[in-house]
Amino acid sequence: MSYVIEATETPVAAKPSTRPPFSITPLTAHIGAQIDGLDLRFTLTQSQTAAIRAALLKWKVIFFRNQYLSHEQHAAFSRQFGQLTVGHPVFGYVEGHPEIYSVGRNRKANRFDGQRLVRPWTGWHTDVTAAVNPPFASILRGVTIPPYSGDTQWTNLVAAYRGLSPTLRAFVDTLSGEHRFAPPEGAQAKSAFEQDVSKRPLVSHHPLVRVHPESGERALYVSPSFLKHVVGLAPRESEQLLQLLFEHVIRPEYTVRFKWEPGSIAFWDNRSTAHLPPVDIFDTTFDRQLYRTTLVGDIPVGPDGTSSVAIEGDPVLAHRAD
Repeated sequence: MSYVIEATETPVAAKPSTRPPFSITPLTAHIGAQIDGLDLRFTLTQSQTAAIRAALLKWKVIFFRNQYLSHEQHAAFSRQFGQLTVGHPVFGYVEGHPEIYSVGRNRKANRFDGQRLVRPWTGWHTDVTAAVNPPFASILRGVTIPPYSGDTQWTNLVAAYRGLSPTLRAFVDTLSGEHRFAPPEGAQAKSAFEQDVSKRPLVSHHPLVRVHPESGERALYVSPSFLKHVVGLAPRESEQLLQLLFEHVIRPEYTVRFKWEPGSIAFWDNRSTAHLPPVDIFDTTFDRQLYRTTLVGDIPVGPDGTSSVAIEGDPVLAHRAD
């Protein structure tokens, strides 16, 4: 069932003044909605941006189809919701487009050697949680999409928190964890990865439960790829607790799976979700190319009002054009 939002304001960019309403269609009970009836090449009205933001807060990740944007249009759409960071604070950006990060099939090929240890939560992560102020949101645009394989999944960390027992919620409310960029378990860093990380080291302690700054909801703020241990617990205690939480947040009922098409866009709230890039693409010979922008985030705050702490590195700031 979809619901319709009326278009009531005249857009800033050149576009016919009469626009039909657009629709928002939820995809699962807990996460994901598709928005149809908008052309993201043009400046949105205030009511449209407000409706999109409300949908993002409610459904955590929203999707658009048939949006064939240039890099410039992608960045312009993103700026309507916040300040843009440089493409990636550690791994760079697309030449000539410092606010765009390339998410290509083989972008990690020069980073790791060896065979990683694969567990059910391997690959799941929240973007750039090694920074003390991880991005507020990420906006990913599909360009070259294989005919099959290459789907991305997201999970609702608010629903996951609510799914814990009251006793466990009360315990994790008091904890924090250390997030850092590191090779996957079992793999070794190549020199290119080590050089990138050493140029911009990022290590932060975040609360295990984050209070969402807009909705006030509590999210289980665990990022399996970057969260390495729970501060103050013995190694075995930390390992067991994190494995329990990692397994919990990826339960199917909290997730949505998105099949990409050329012109598809995914826009997710990085404060309340984790996501899983595809692995099956490497079992095919298909090319796959997407591009991402990220929006500057705030410093997470836990239920007791304690803020995240930077152990190494500086906050990720908005990109400033020369």
